Amino acid sequence: MNRIFNRIGFYPADILLPQNCDMAKWAVVACDQFTSEPEYWQTVEEQVGDAPSTLRLILPEAQLKDPNVDEAIAGINHTMQSYLDNGLFRTLPESLVYVERRQSDGRIRHGLVGMIDLDAYDFTPGSGALIRATEGTVLDRIPPRAKVRRNAPIELPHVMLLIDNPERTVIEPLTAAVDTMEKLYDFDLMQSGGHIRAFRLSLEQNDAVAEALLGLTEERVMEKKYGVRGMAPLLFAVGDGNHSLATAKACYEEQKKALGEAAAKKLPCRYALVEVVNNHDDALQFEPIHRVVFGVDPAHLMAEFRKAYPDSYEGSGDGHTVGIVYEGYEGAITVPHPTMQLAVGTLQSFLDQYLKEFGGEVDYIHGEAVTRELGAKHGNMGFLLPAMGKEQLFKTVMADGVLPRKTFSMGHAQDKRYYVESRKIIK
Repeated sequence: MNRIFNRIGFYPADILLPQNCDMAKWAVVACDQFTSEPEYWQTVEEQVGDAPSTLRLILPEAQLKDPNVDEAIAGINHTMQSYLDNGLFRTLPESLVYVERRQSDGRIRHGLVGMIDLDAYDFTPGSGALIRATEGTVLDRIPPRAKVRRNAPIELPHVMLLIDNPERTVIEPLTAAVDTMEKLYDFDLMQSGGHIRAFRLSLEQNDAVAEALLGLTEERVMEKKYGVRGMAPLLFAVGDGNHSLATAKACYEEQKKALGEAAAKKLPCRYALVEVVNNHDDALQFEPIHRVVFGVDPAHLMAEFRKAYPDSYEGSGDGHTVGIVYEGYEGAITVPHPTMQLAVGTLQSFLDQYLKEFGGEVDYIHGEAVTRELGAKHGNMGFLLPAMGKEQLFKTVMADGVLPRKTFSMGHAQDKRYYVESRKIIK
């Protein structure tokens, strides 16, 4: 294998793909979707029936608090092992897989499936690791997910990592080269998930990917994009599946403590399967996540906001502008000299302190219309945030450590990753 992979923390993997089964029933959407819609998962259950399916290998988060969750996890691990023992999978040794996903809006998203070295990943804010979280990791969300992974013989990723590659030198060259690759699958996804097809890269294409990724870490490239020198390069930023990747890291660290670092480094659980997507892929849309605060006095909240930001003023202007909706009012407020990179950071840091001191609750809302509707009700306030530009993501993570929680959403629920590829994580 090309030694360059050791310098970028990303590698070809021994990828498992199912064989001789109905792929439309095999692939289901990421487990953290439709958490408030059990009817979605019931429909999937009916569609899958007795067929081999990743539905039998995951625990939908809608079921995470079910009373029989431990029994369900044991059943998942048993099914994983039975699929392995019964020859359901074929292995693609040391492979990278190029994926084309047609989304619900008809756009094609391009990805590259491989594995990352968890020693090169850190979710601690301010880390200088090659692979970093984009949002704060809620530590108490890890233990229930670790229950699922800890004794699992295989992993199935819904983790999506982003690269900042406006020149399109890493993934996009593969699009024109699909005729030279081995086609692995090509099918429609269930439940309005669009269509997906994938191809296995050649050894030469693997090497070209490694060279292109390494080029993104060069200091001259970092300086041109971010205007900084001497900073640790950020190659991969977690775009989706933040807590799933943090769970993989936590389980690997458990093995380090139990076996020692030298022994743990030889384990397959040192690595995690991911899909890499270019932040500048045309199909990748960043949508803002708005806020609605419940149980507050709007006049009091606004007075406290102006105390926190004395130079703020009503209306739109230069700086950070946030739309505001409450009963009988719709307008905006601007903070002209913000200390944070994003308007959502300016707002969220204030709301966290205000709610802690004065009470109230916040919810995170997709869509302006719903935010306006809820914010206009008595005792509520809605805050409308601007969309984050793609060029701001890496720069903000480098400057502020992580983004404020619930900063952006990447597409609709049905456009999230579907489980197809897997990988053994126990010898």
